[in-house]
Amino acid sequence: MAKIYGDALPNLPWQEKPAGWQYPVWRYDGNPVITRDNLFMANSIFNSAVVPYGDGFAGVFRVDLRSRDQVLVSGKSADGIHWTLDERQIFEGYDPRLCLLDGKYYLSWVNLTPHGTTIGIAYTEDFTSWTQLEDACYPVARNGVLFPRKINGEYCLLIRPCDRGHTPYGDIFLSHSKDLTYWGKHRFVMGPVKNWEMTKVGAGPTPIETDLGWLMYYHGVITSCNGFTYAMGAAILDRDEPWKVLHRADSALLQPHTDYEFVGDVPNVVFPCAALTDAATGRIAIYYGAADTAVALAFTTVDDTVDYILKNDLIK
Repeated sequence: MAKIYGDALPNLPWQEKPAGWQYPVWRYDGNPVITRDNLFMANSIFNSAVVPYGDGFAGVFRVDLRSRDQVLVSGKSADGIHWTLDERQIFEGYDPRLCLLDGKYYLSWVNLTPHGTTIGIAYTEDFTSWTQLEDACYPVARNGVLFPRKINGEYCLLIRPCDRGHTPYGDIFLSHSKDLTYWGKHRFVMGPVKNWEMTKVGAGPTPIETDLGWLMYYHGVITSCNGFTYAMGAAILDRDEPWKVLHRADSALLQPHTDYEFVGDVPNVVFPCAALTDAATGRIAIYYGAADTAVALAFTTVDDTVDYILKNDLIK
């Protein structure tokens, strides 16, 4: 059995695996959990981040307004399913990630500048006031994901370098920093390999530390005659040298299958951005953007995910 290094989270949102279900990840039957109706003037609310906070949960949410401006807002929930969002805008940009690091909640997101997209970094202790740091990459990058602790005395950040368009550049890299200001020692982590992810890959939720290594969920994209299709994959990175991929599933763990994943502003999208873990039970709850329109929730366990990776391992 695999072991998660972390805290117990007995109030983690959860549903048991449906009888006869053979895949490693299963959906919440009340999906989607957040829609445009959660906030006035929202055209859509999707790729968003969630962390345990107090007796419940807090999050930062991507909101595309009716003007189609892209902004971030915060929200709170007692159970991780029913959310109240704050109309006050925190930052411009999109696709946030959150992690508890050095006793503070650090936010990384795609920051919008006149010269392209960068990785913004800020922190908060109360989800009301925020301190913004220097951008980690300038320009151009997306999918900036911090590790939840220093590794060998340095902060680590997964990124996907890109250009000012939607693609090309489809590889995940790792950057190091001693102070969260100056970043360097860039290392290649992985790129597309199999058909389901052949267009590009990008890091998803904050990596989960296990006894086997860092469990990294990520999104992979294939380009078909009907456009992009986004799905969720998983890999295990070395704990001390996280640019080294130890194991990697050859196929998607979760891909568009339901109406709310097929139909929306951008059809055929499963885009994971957050994962809650309960170290006591090995349970994992994954929040993902569905069709660039709503936030959905899925469940797995560390054993379900690791078993799938090892049985379908690209790394021989």
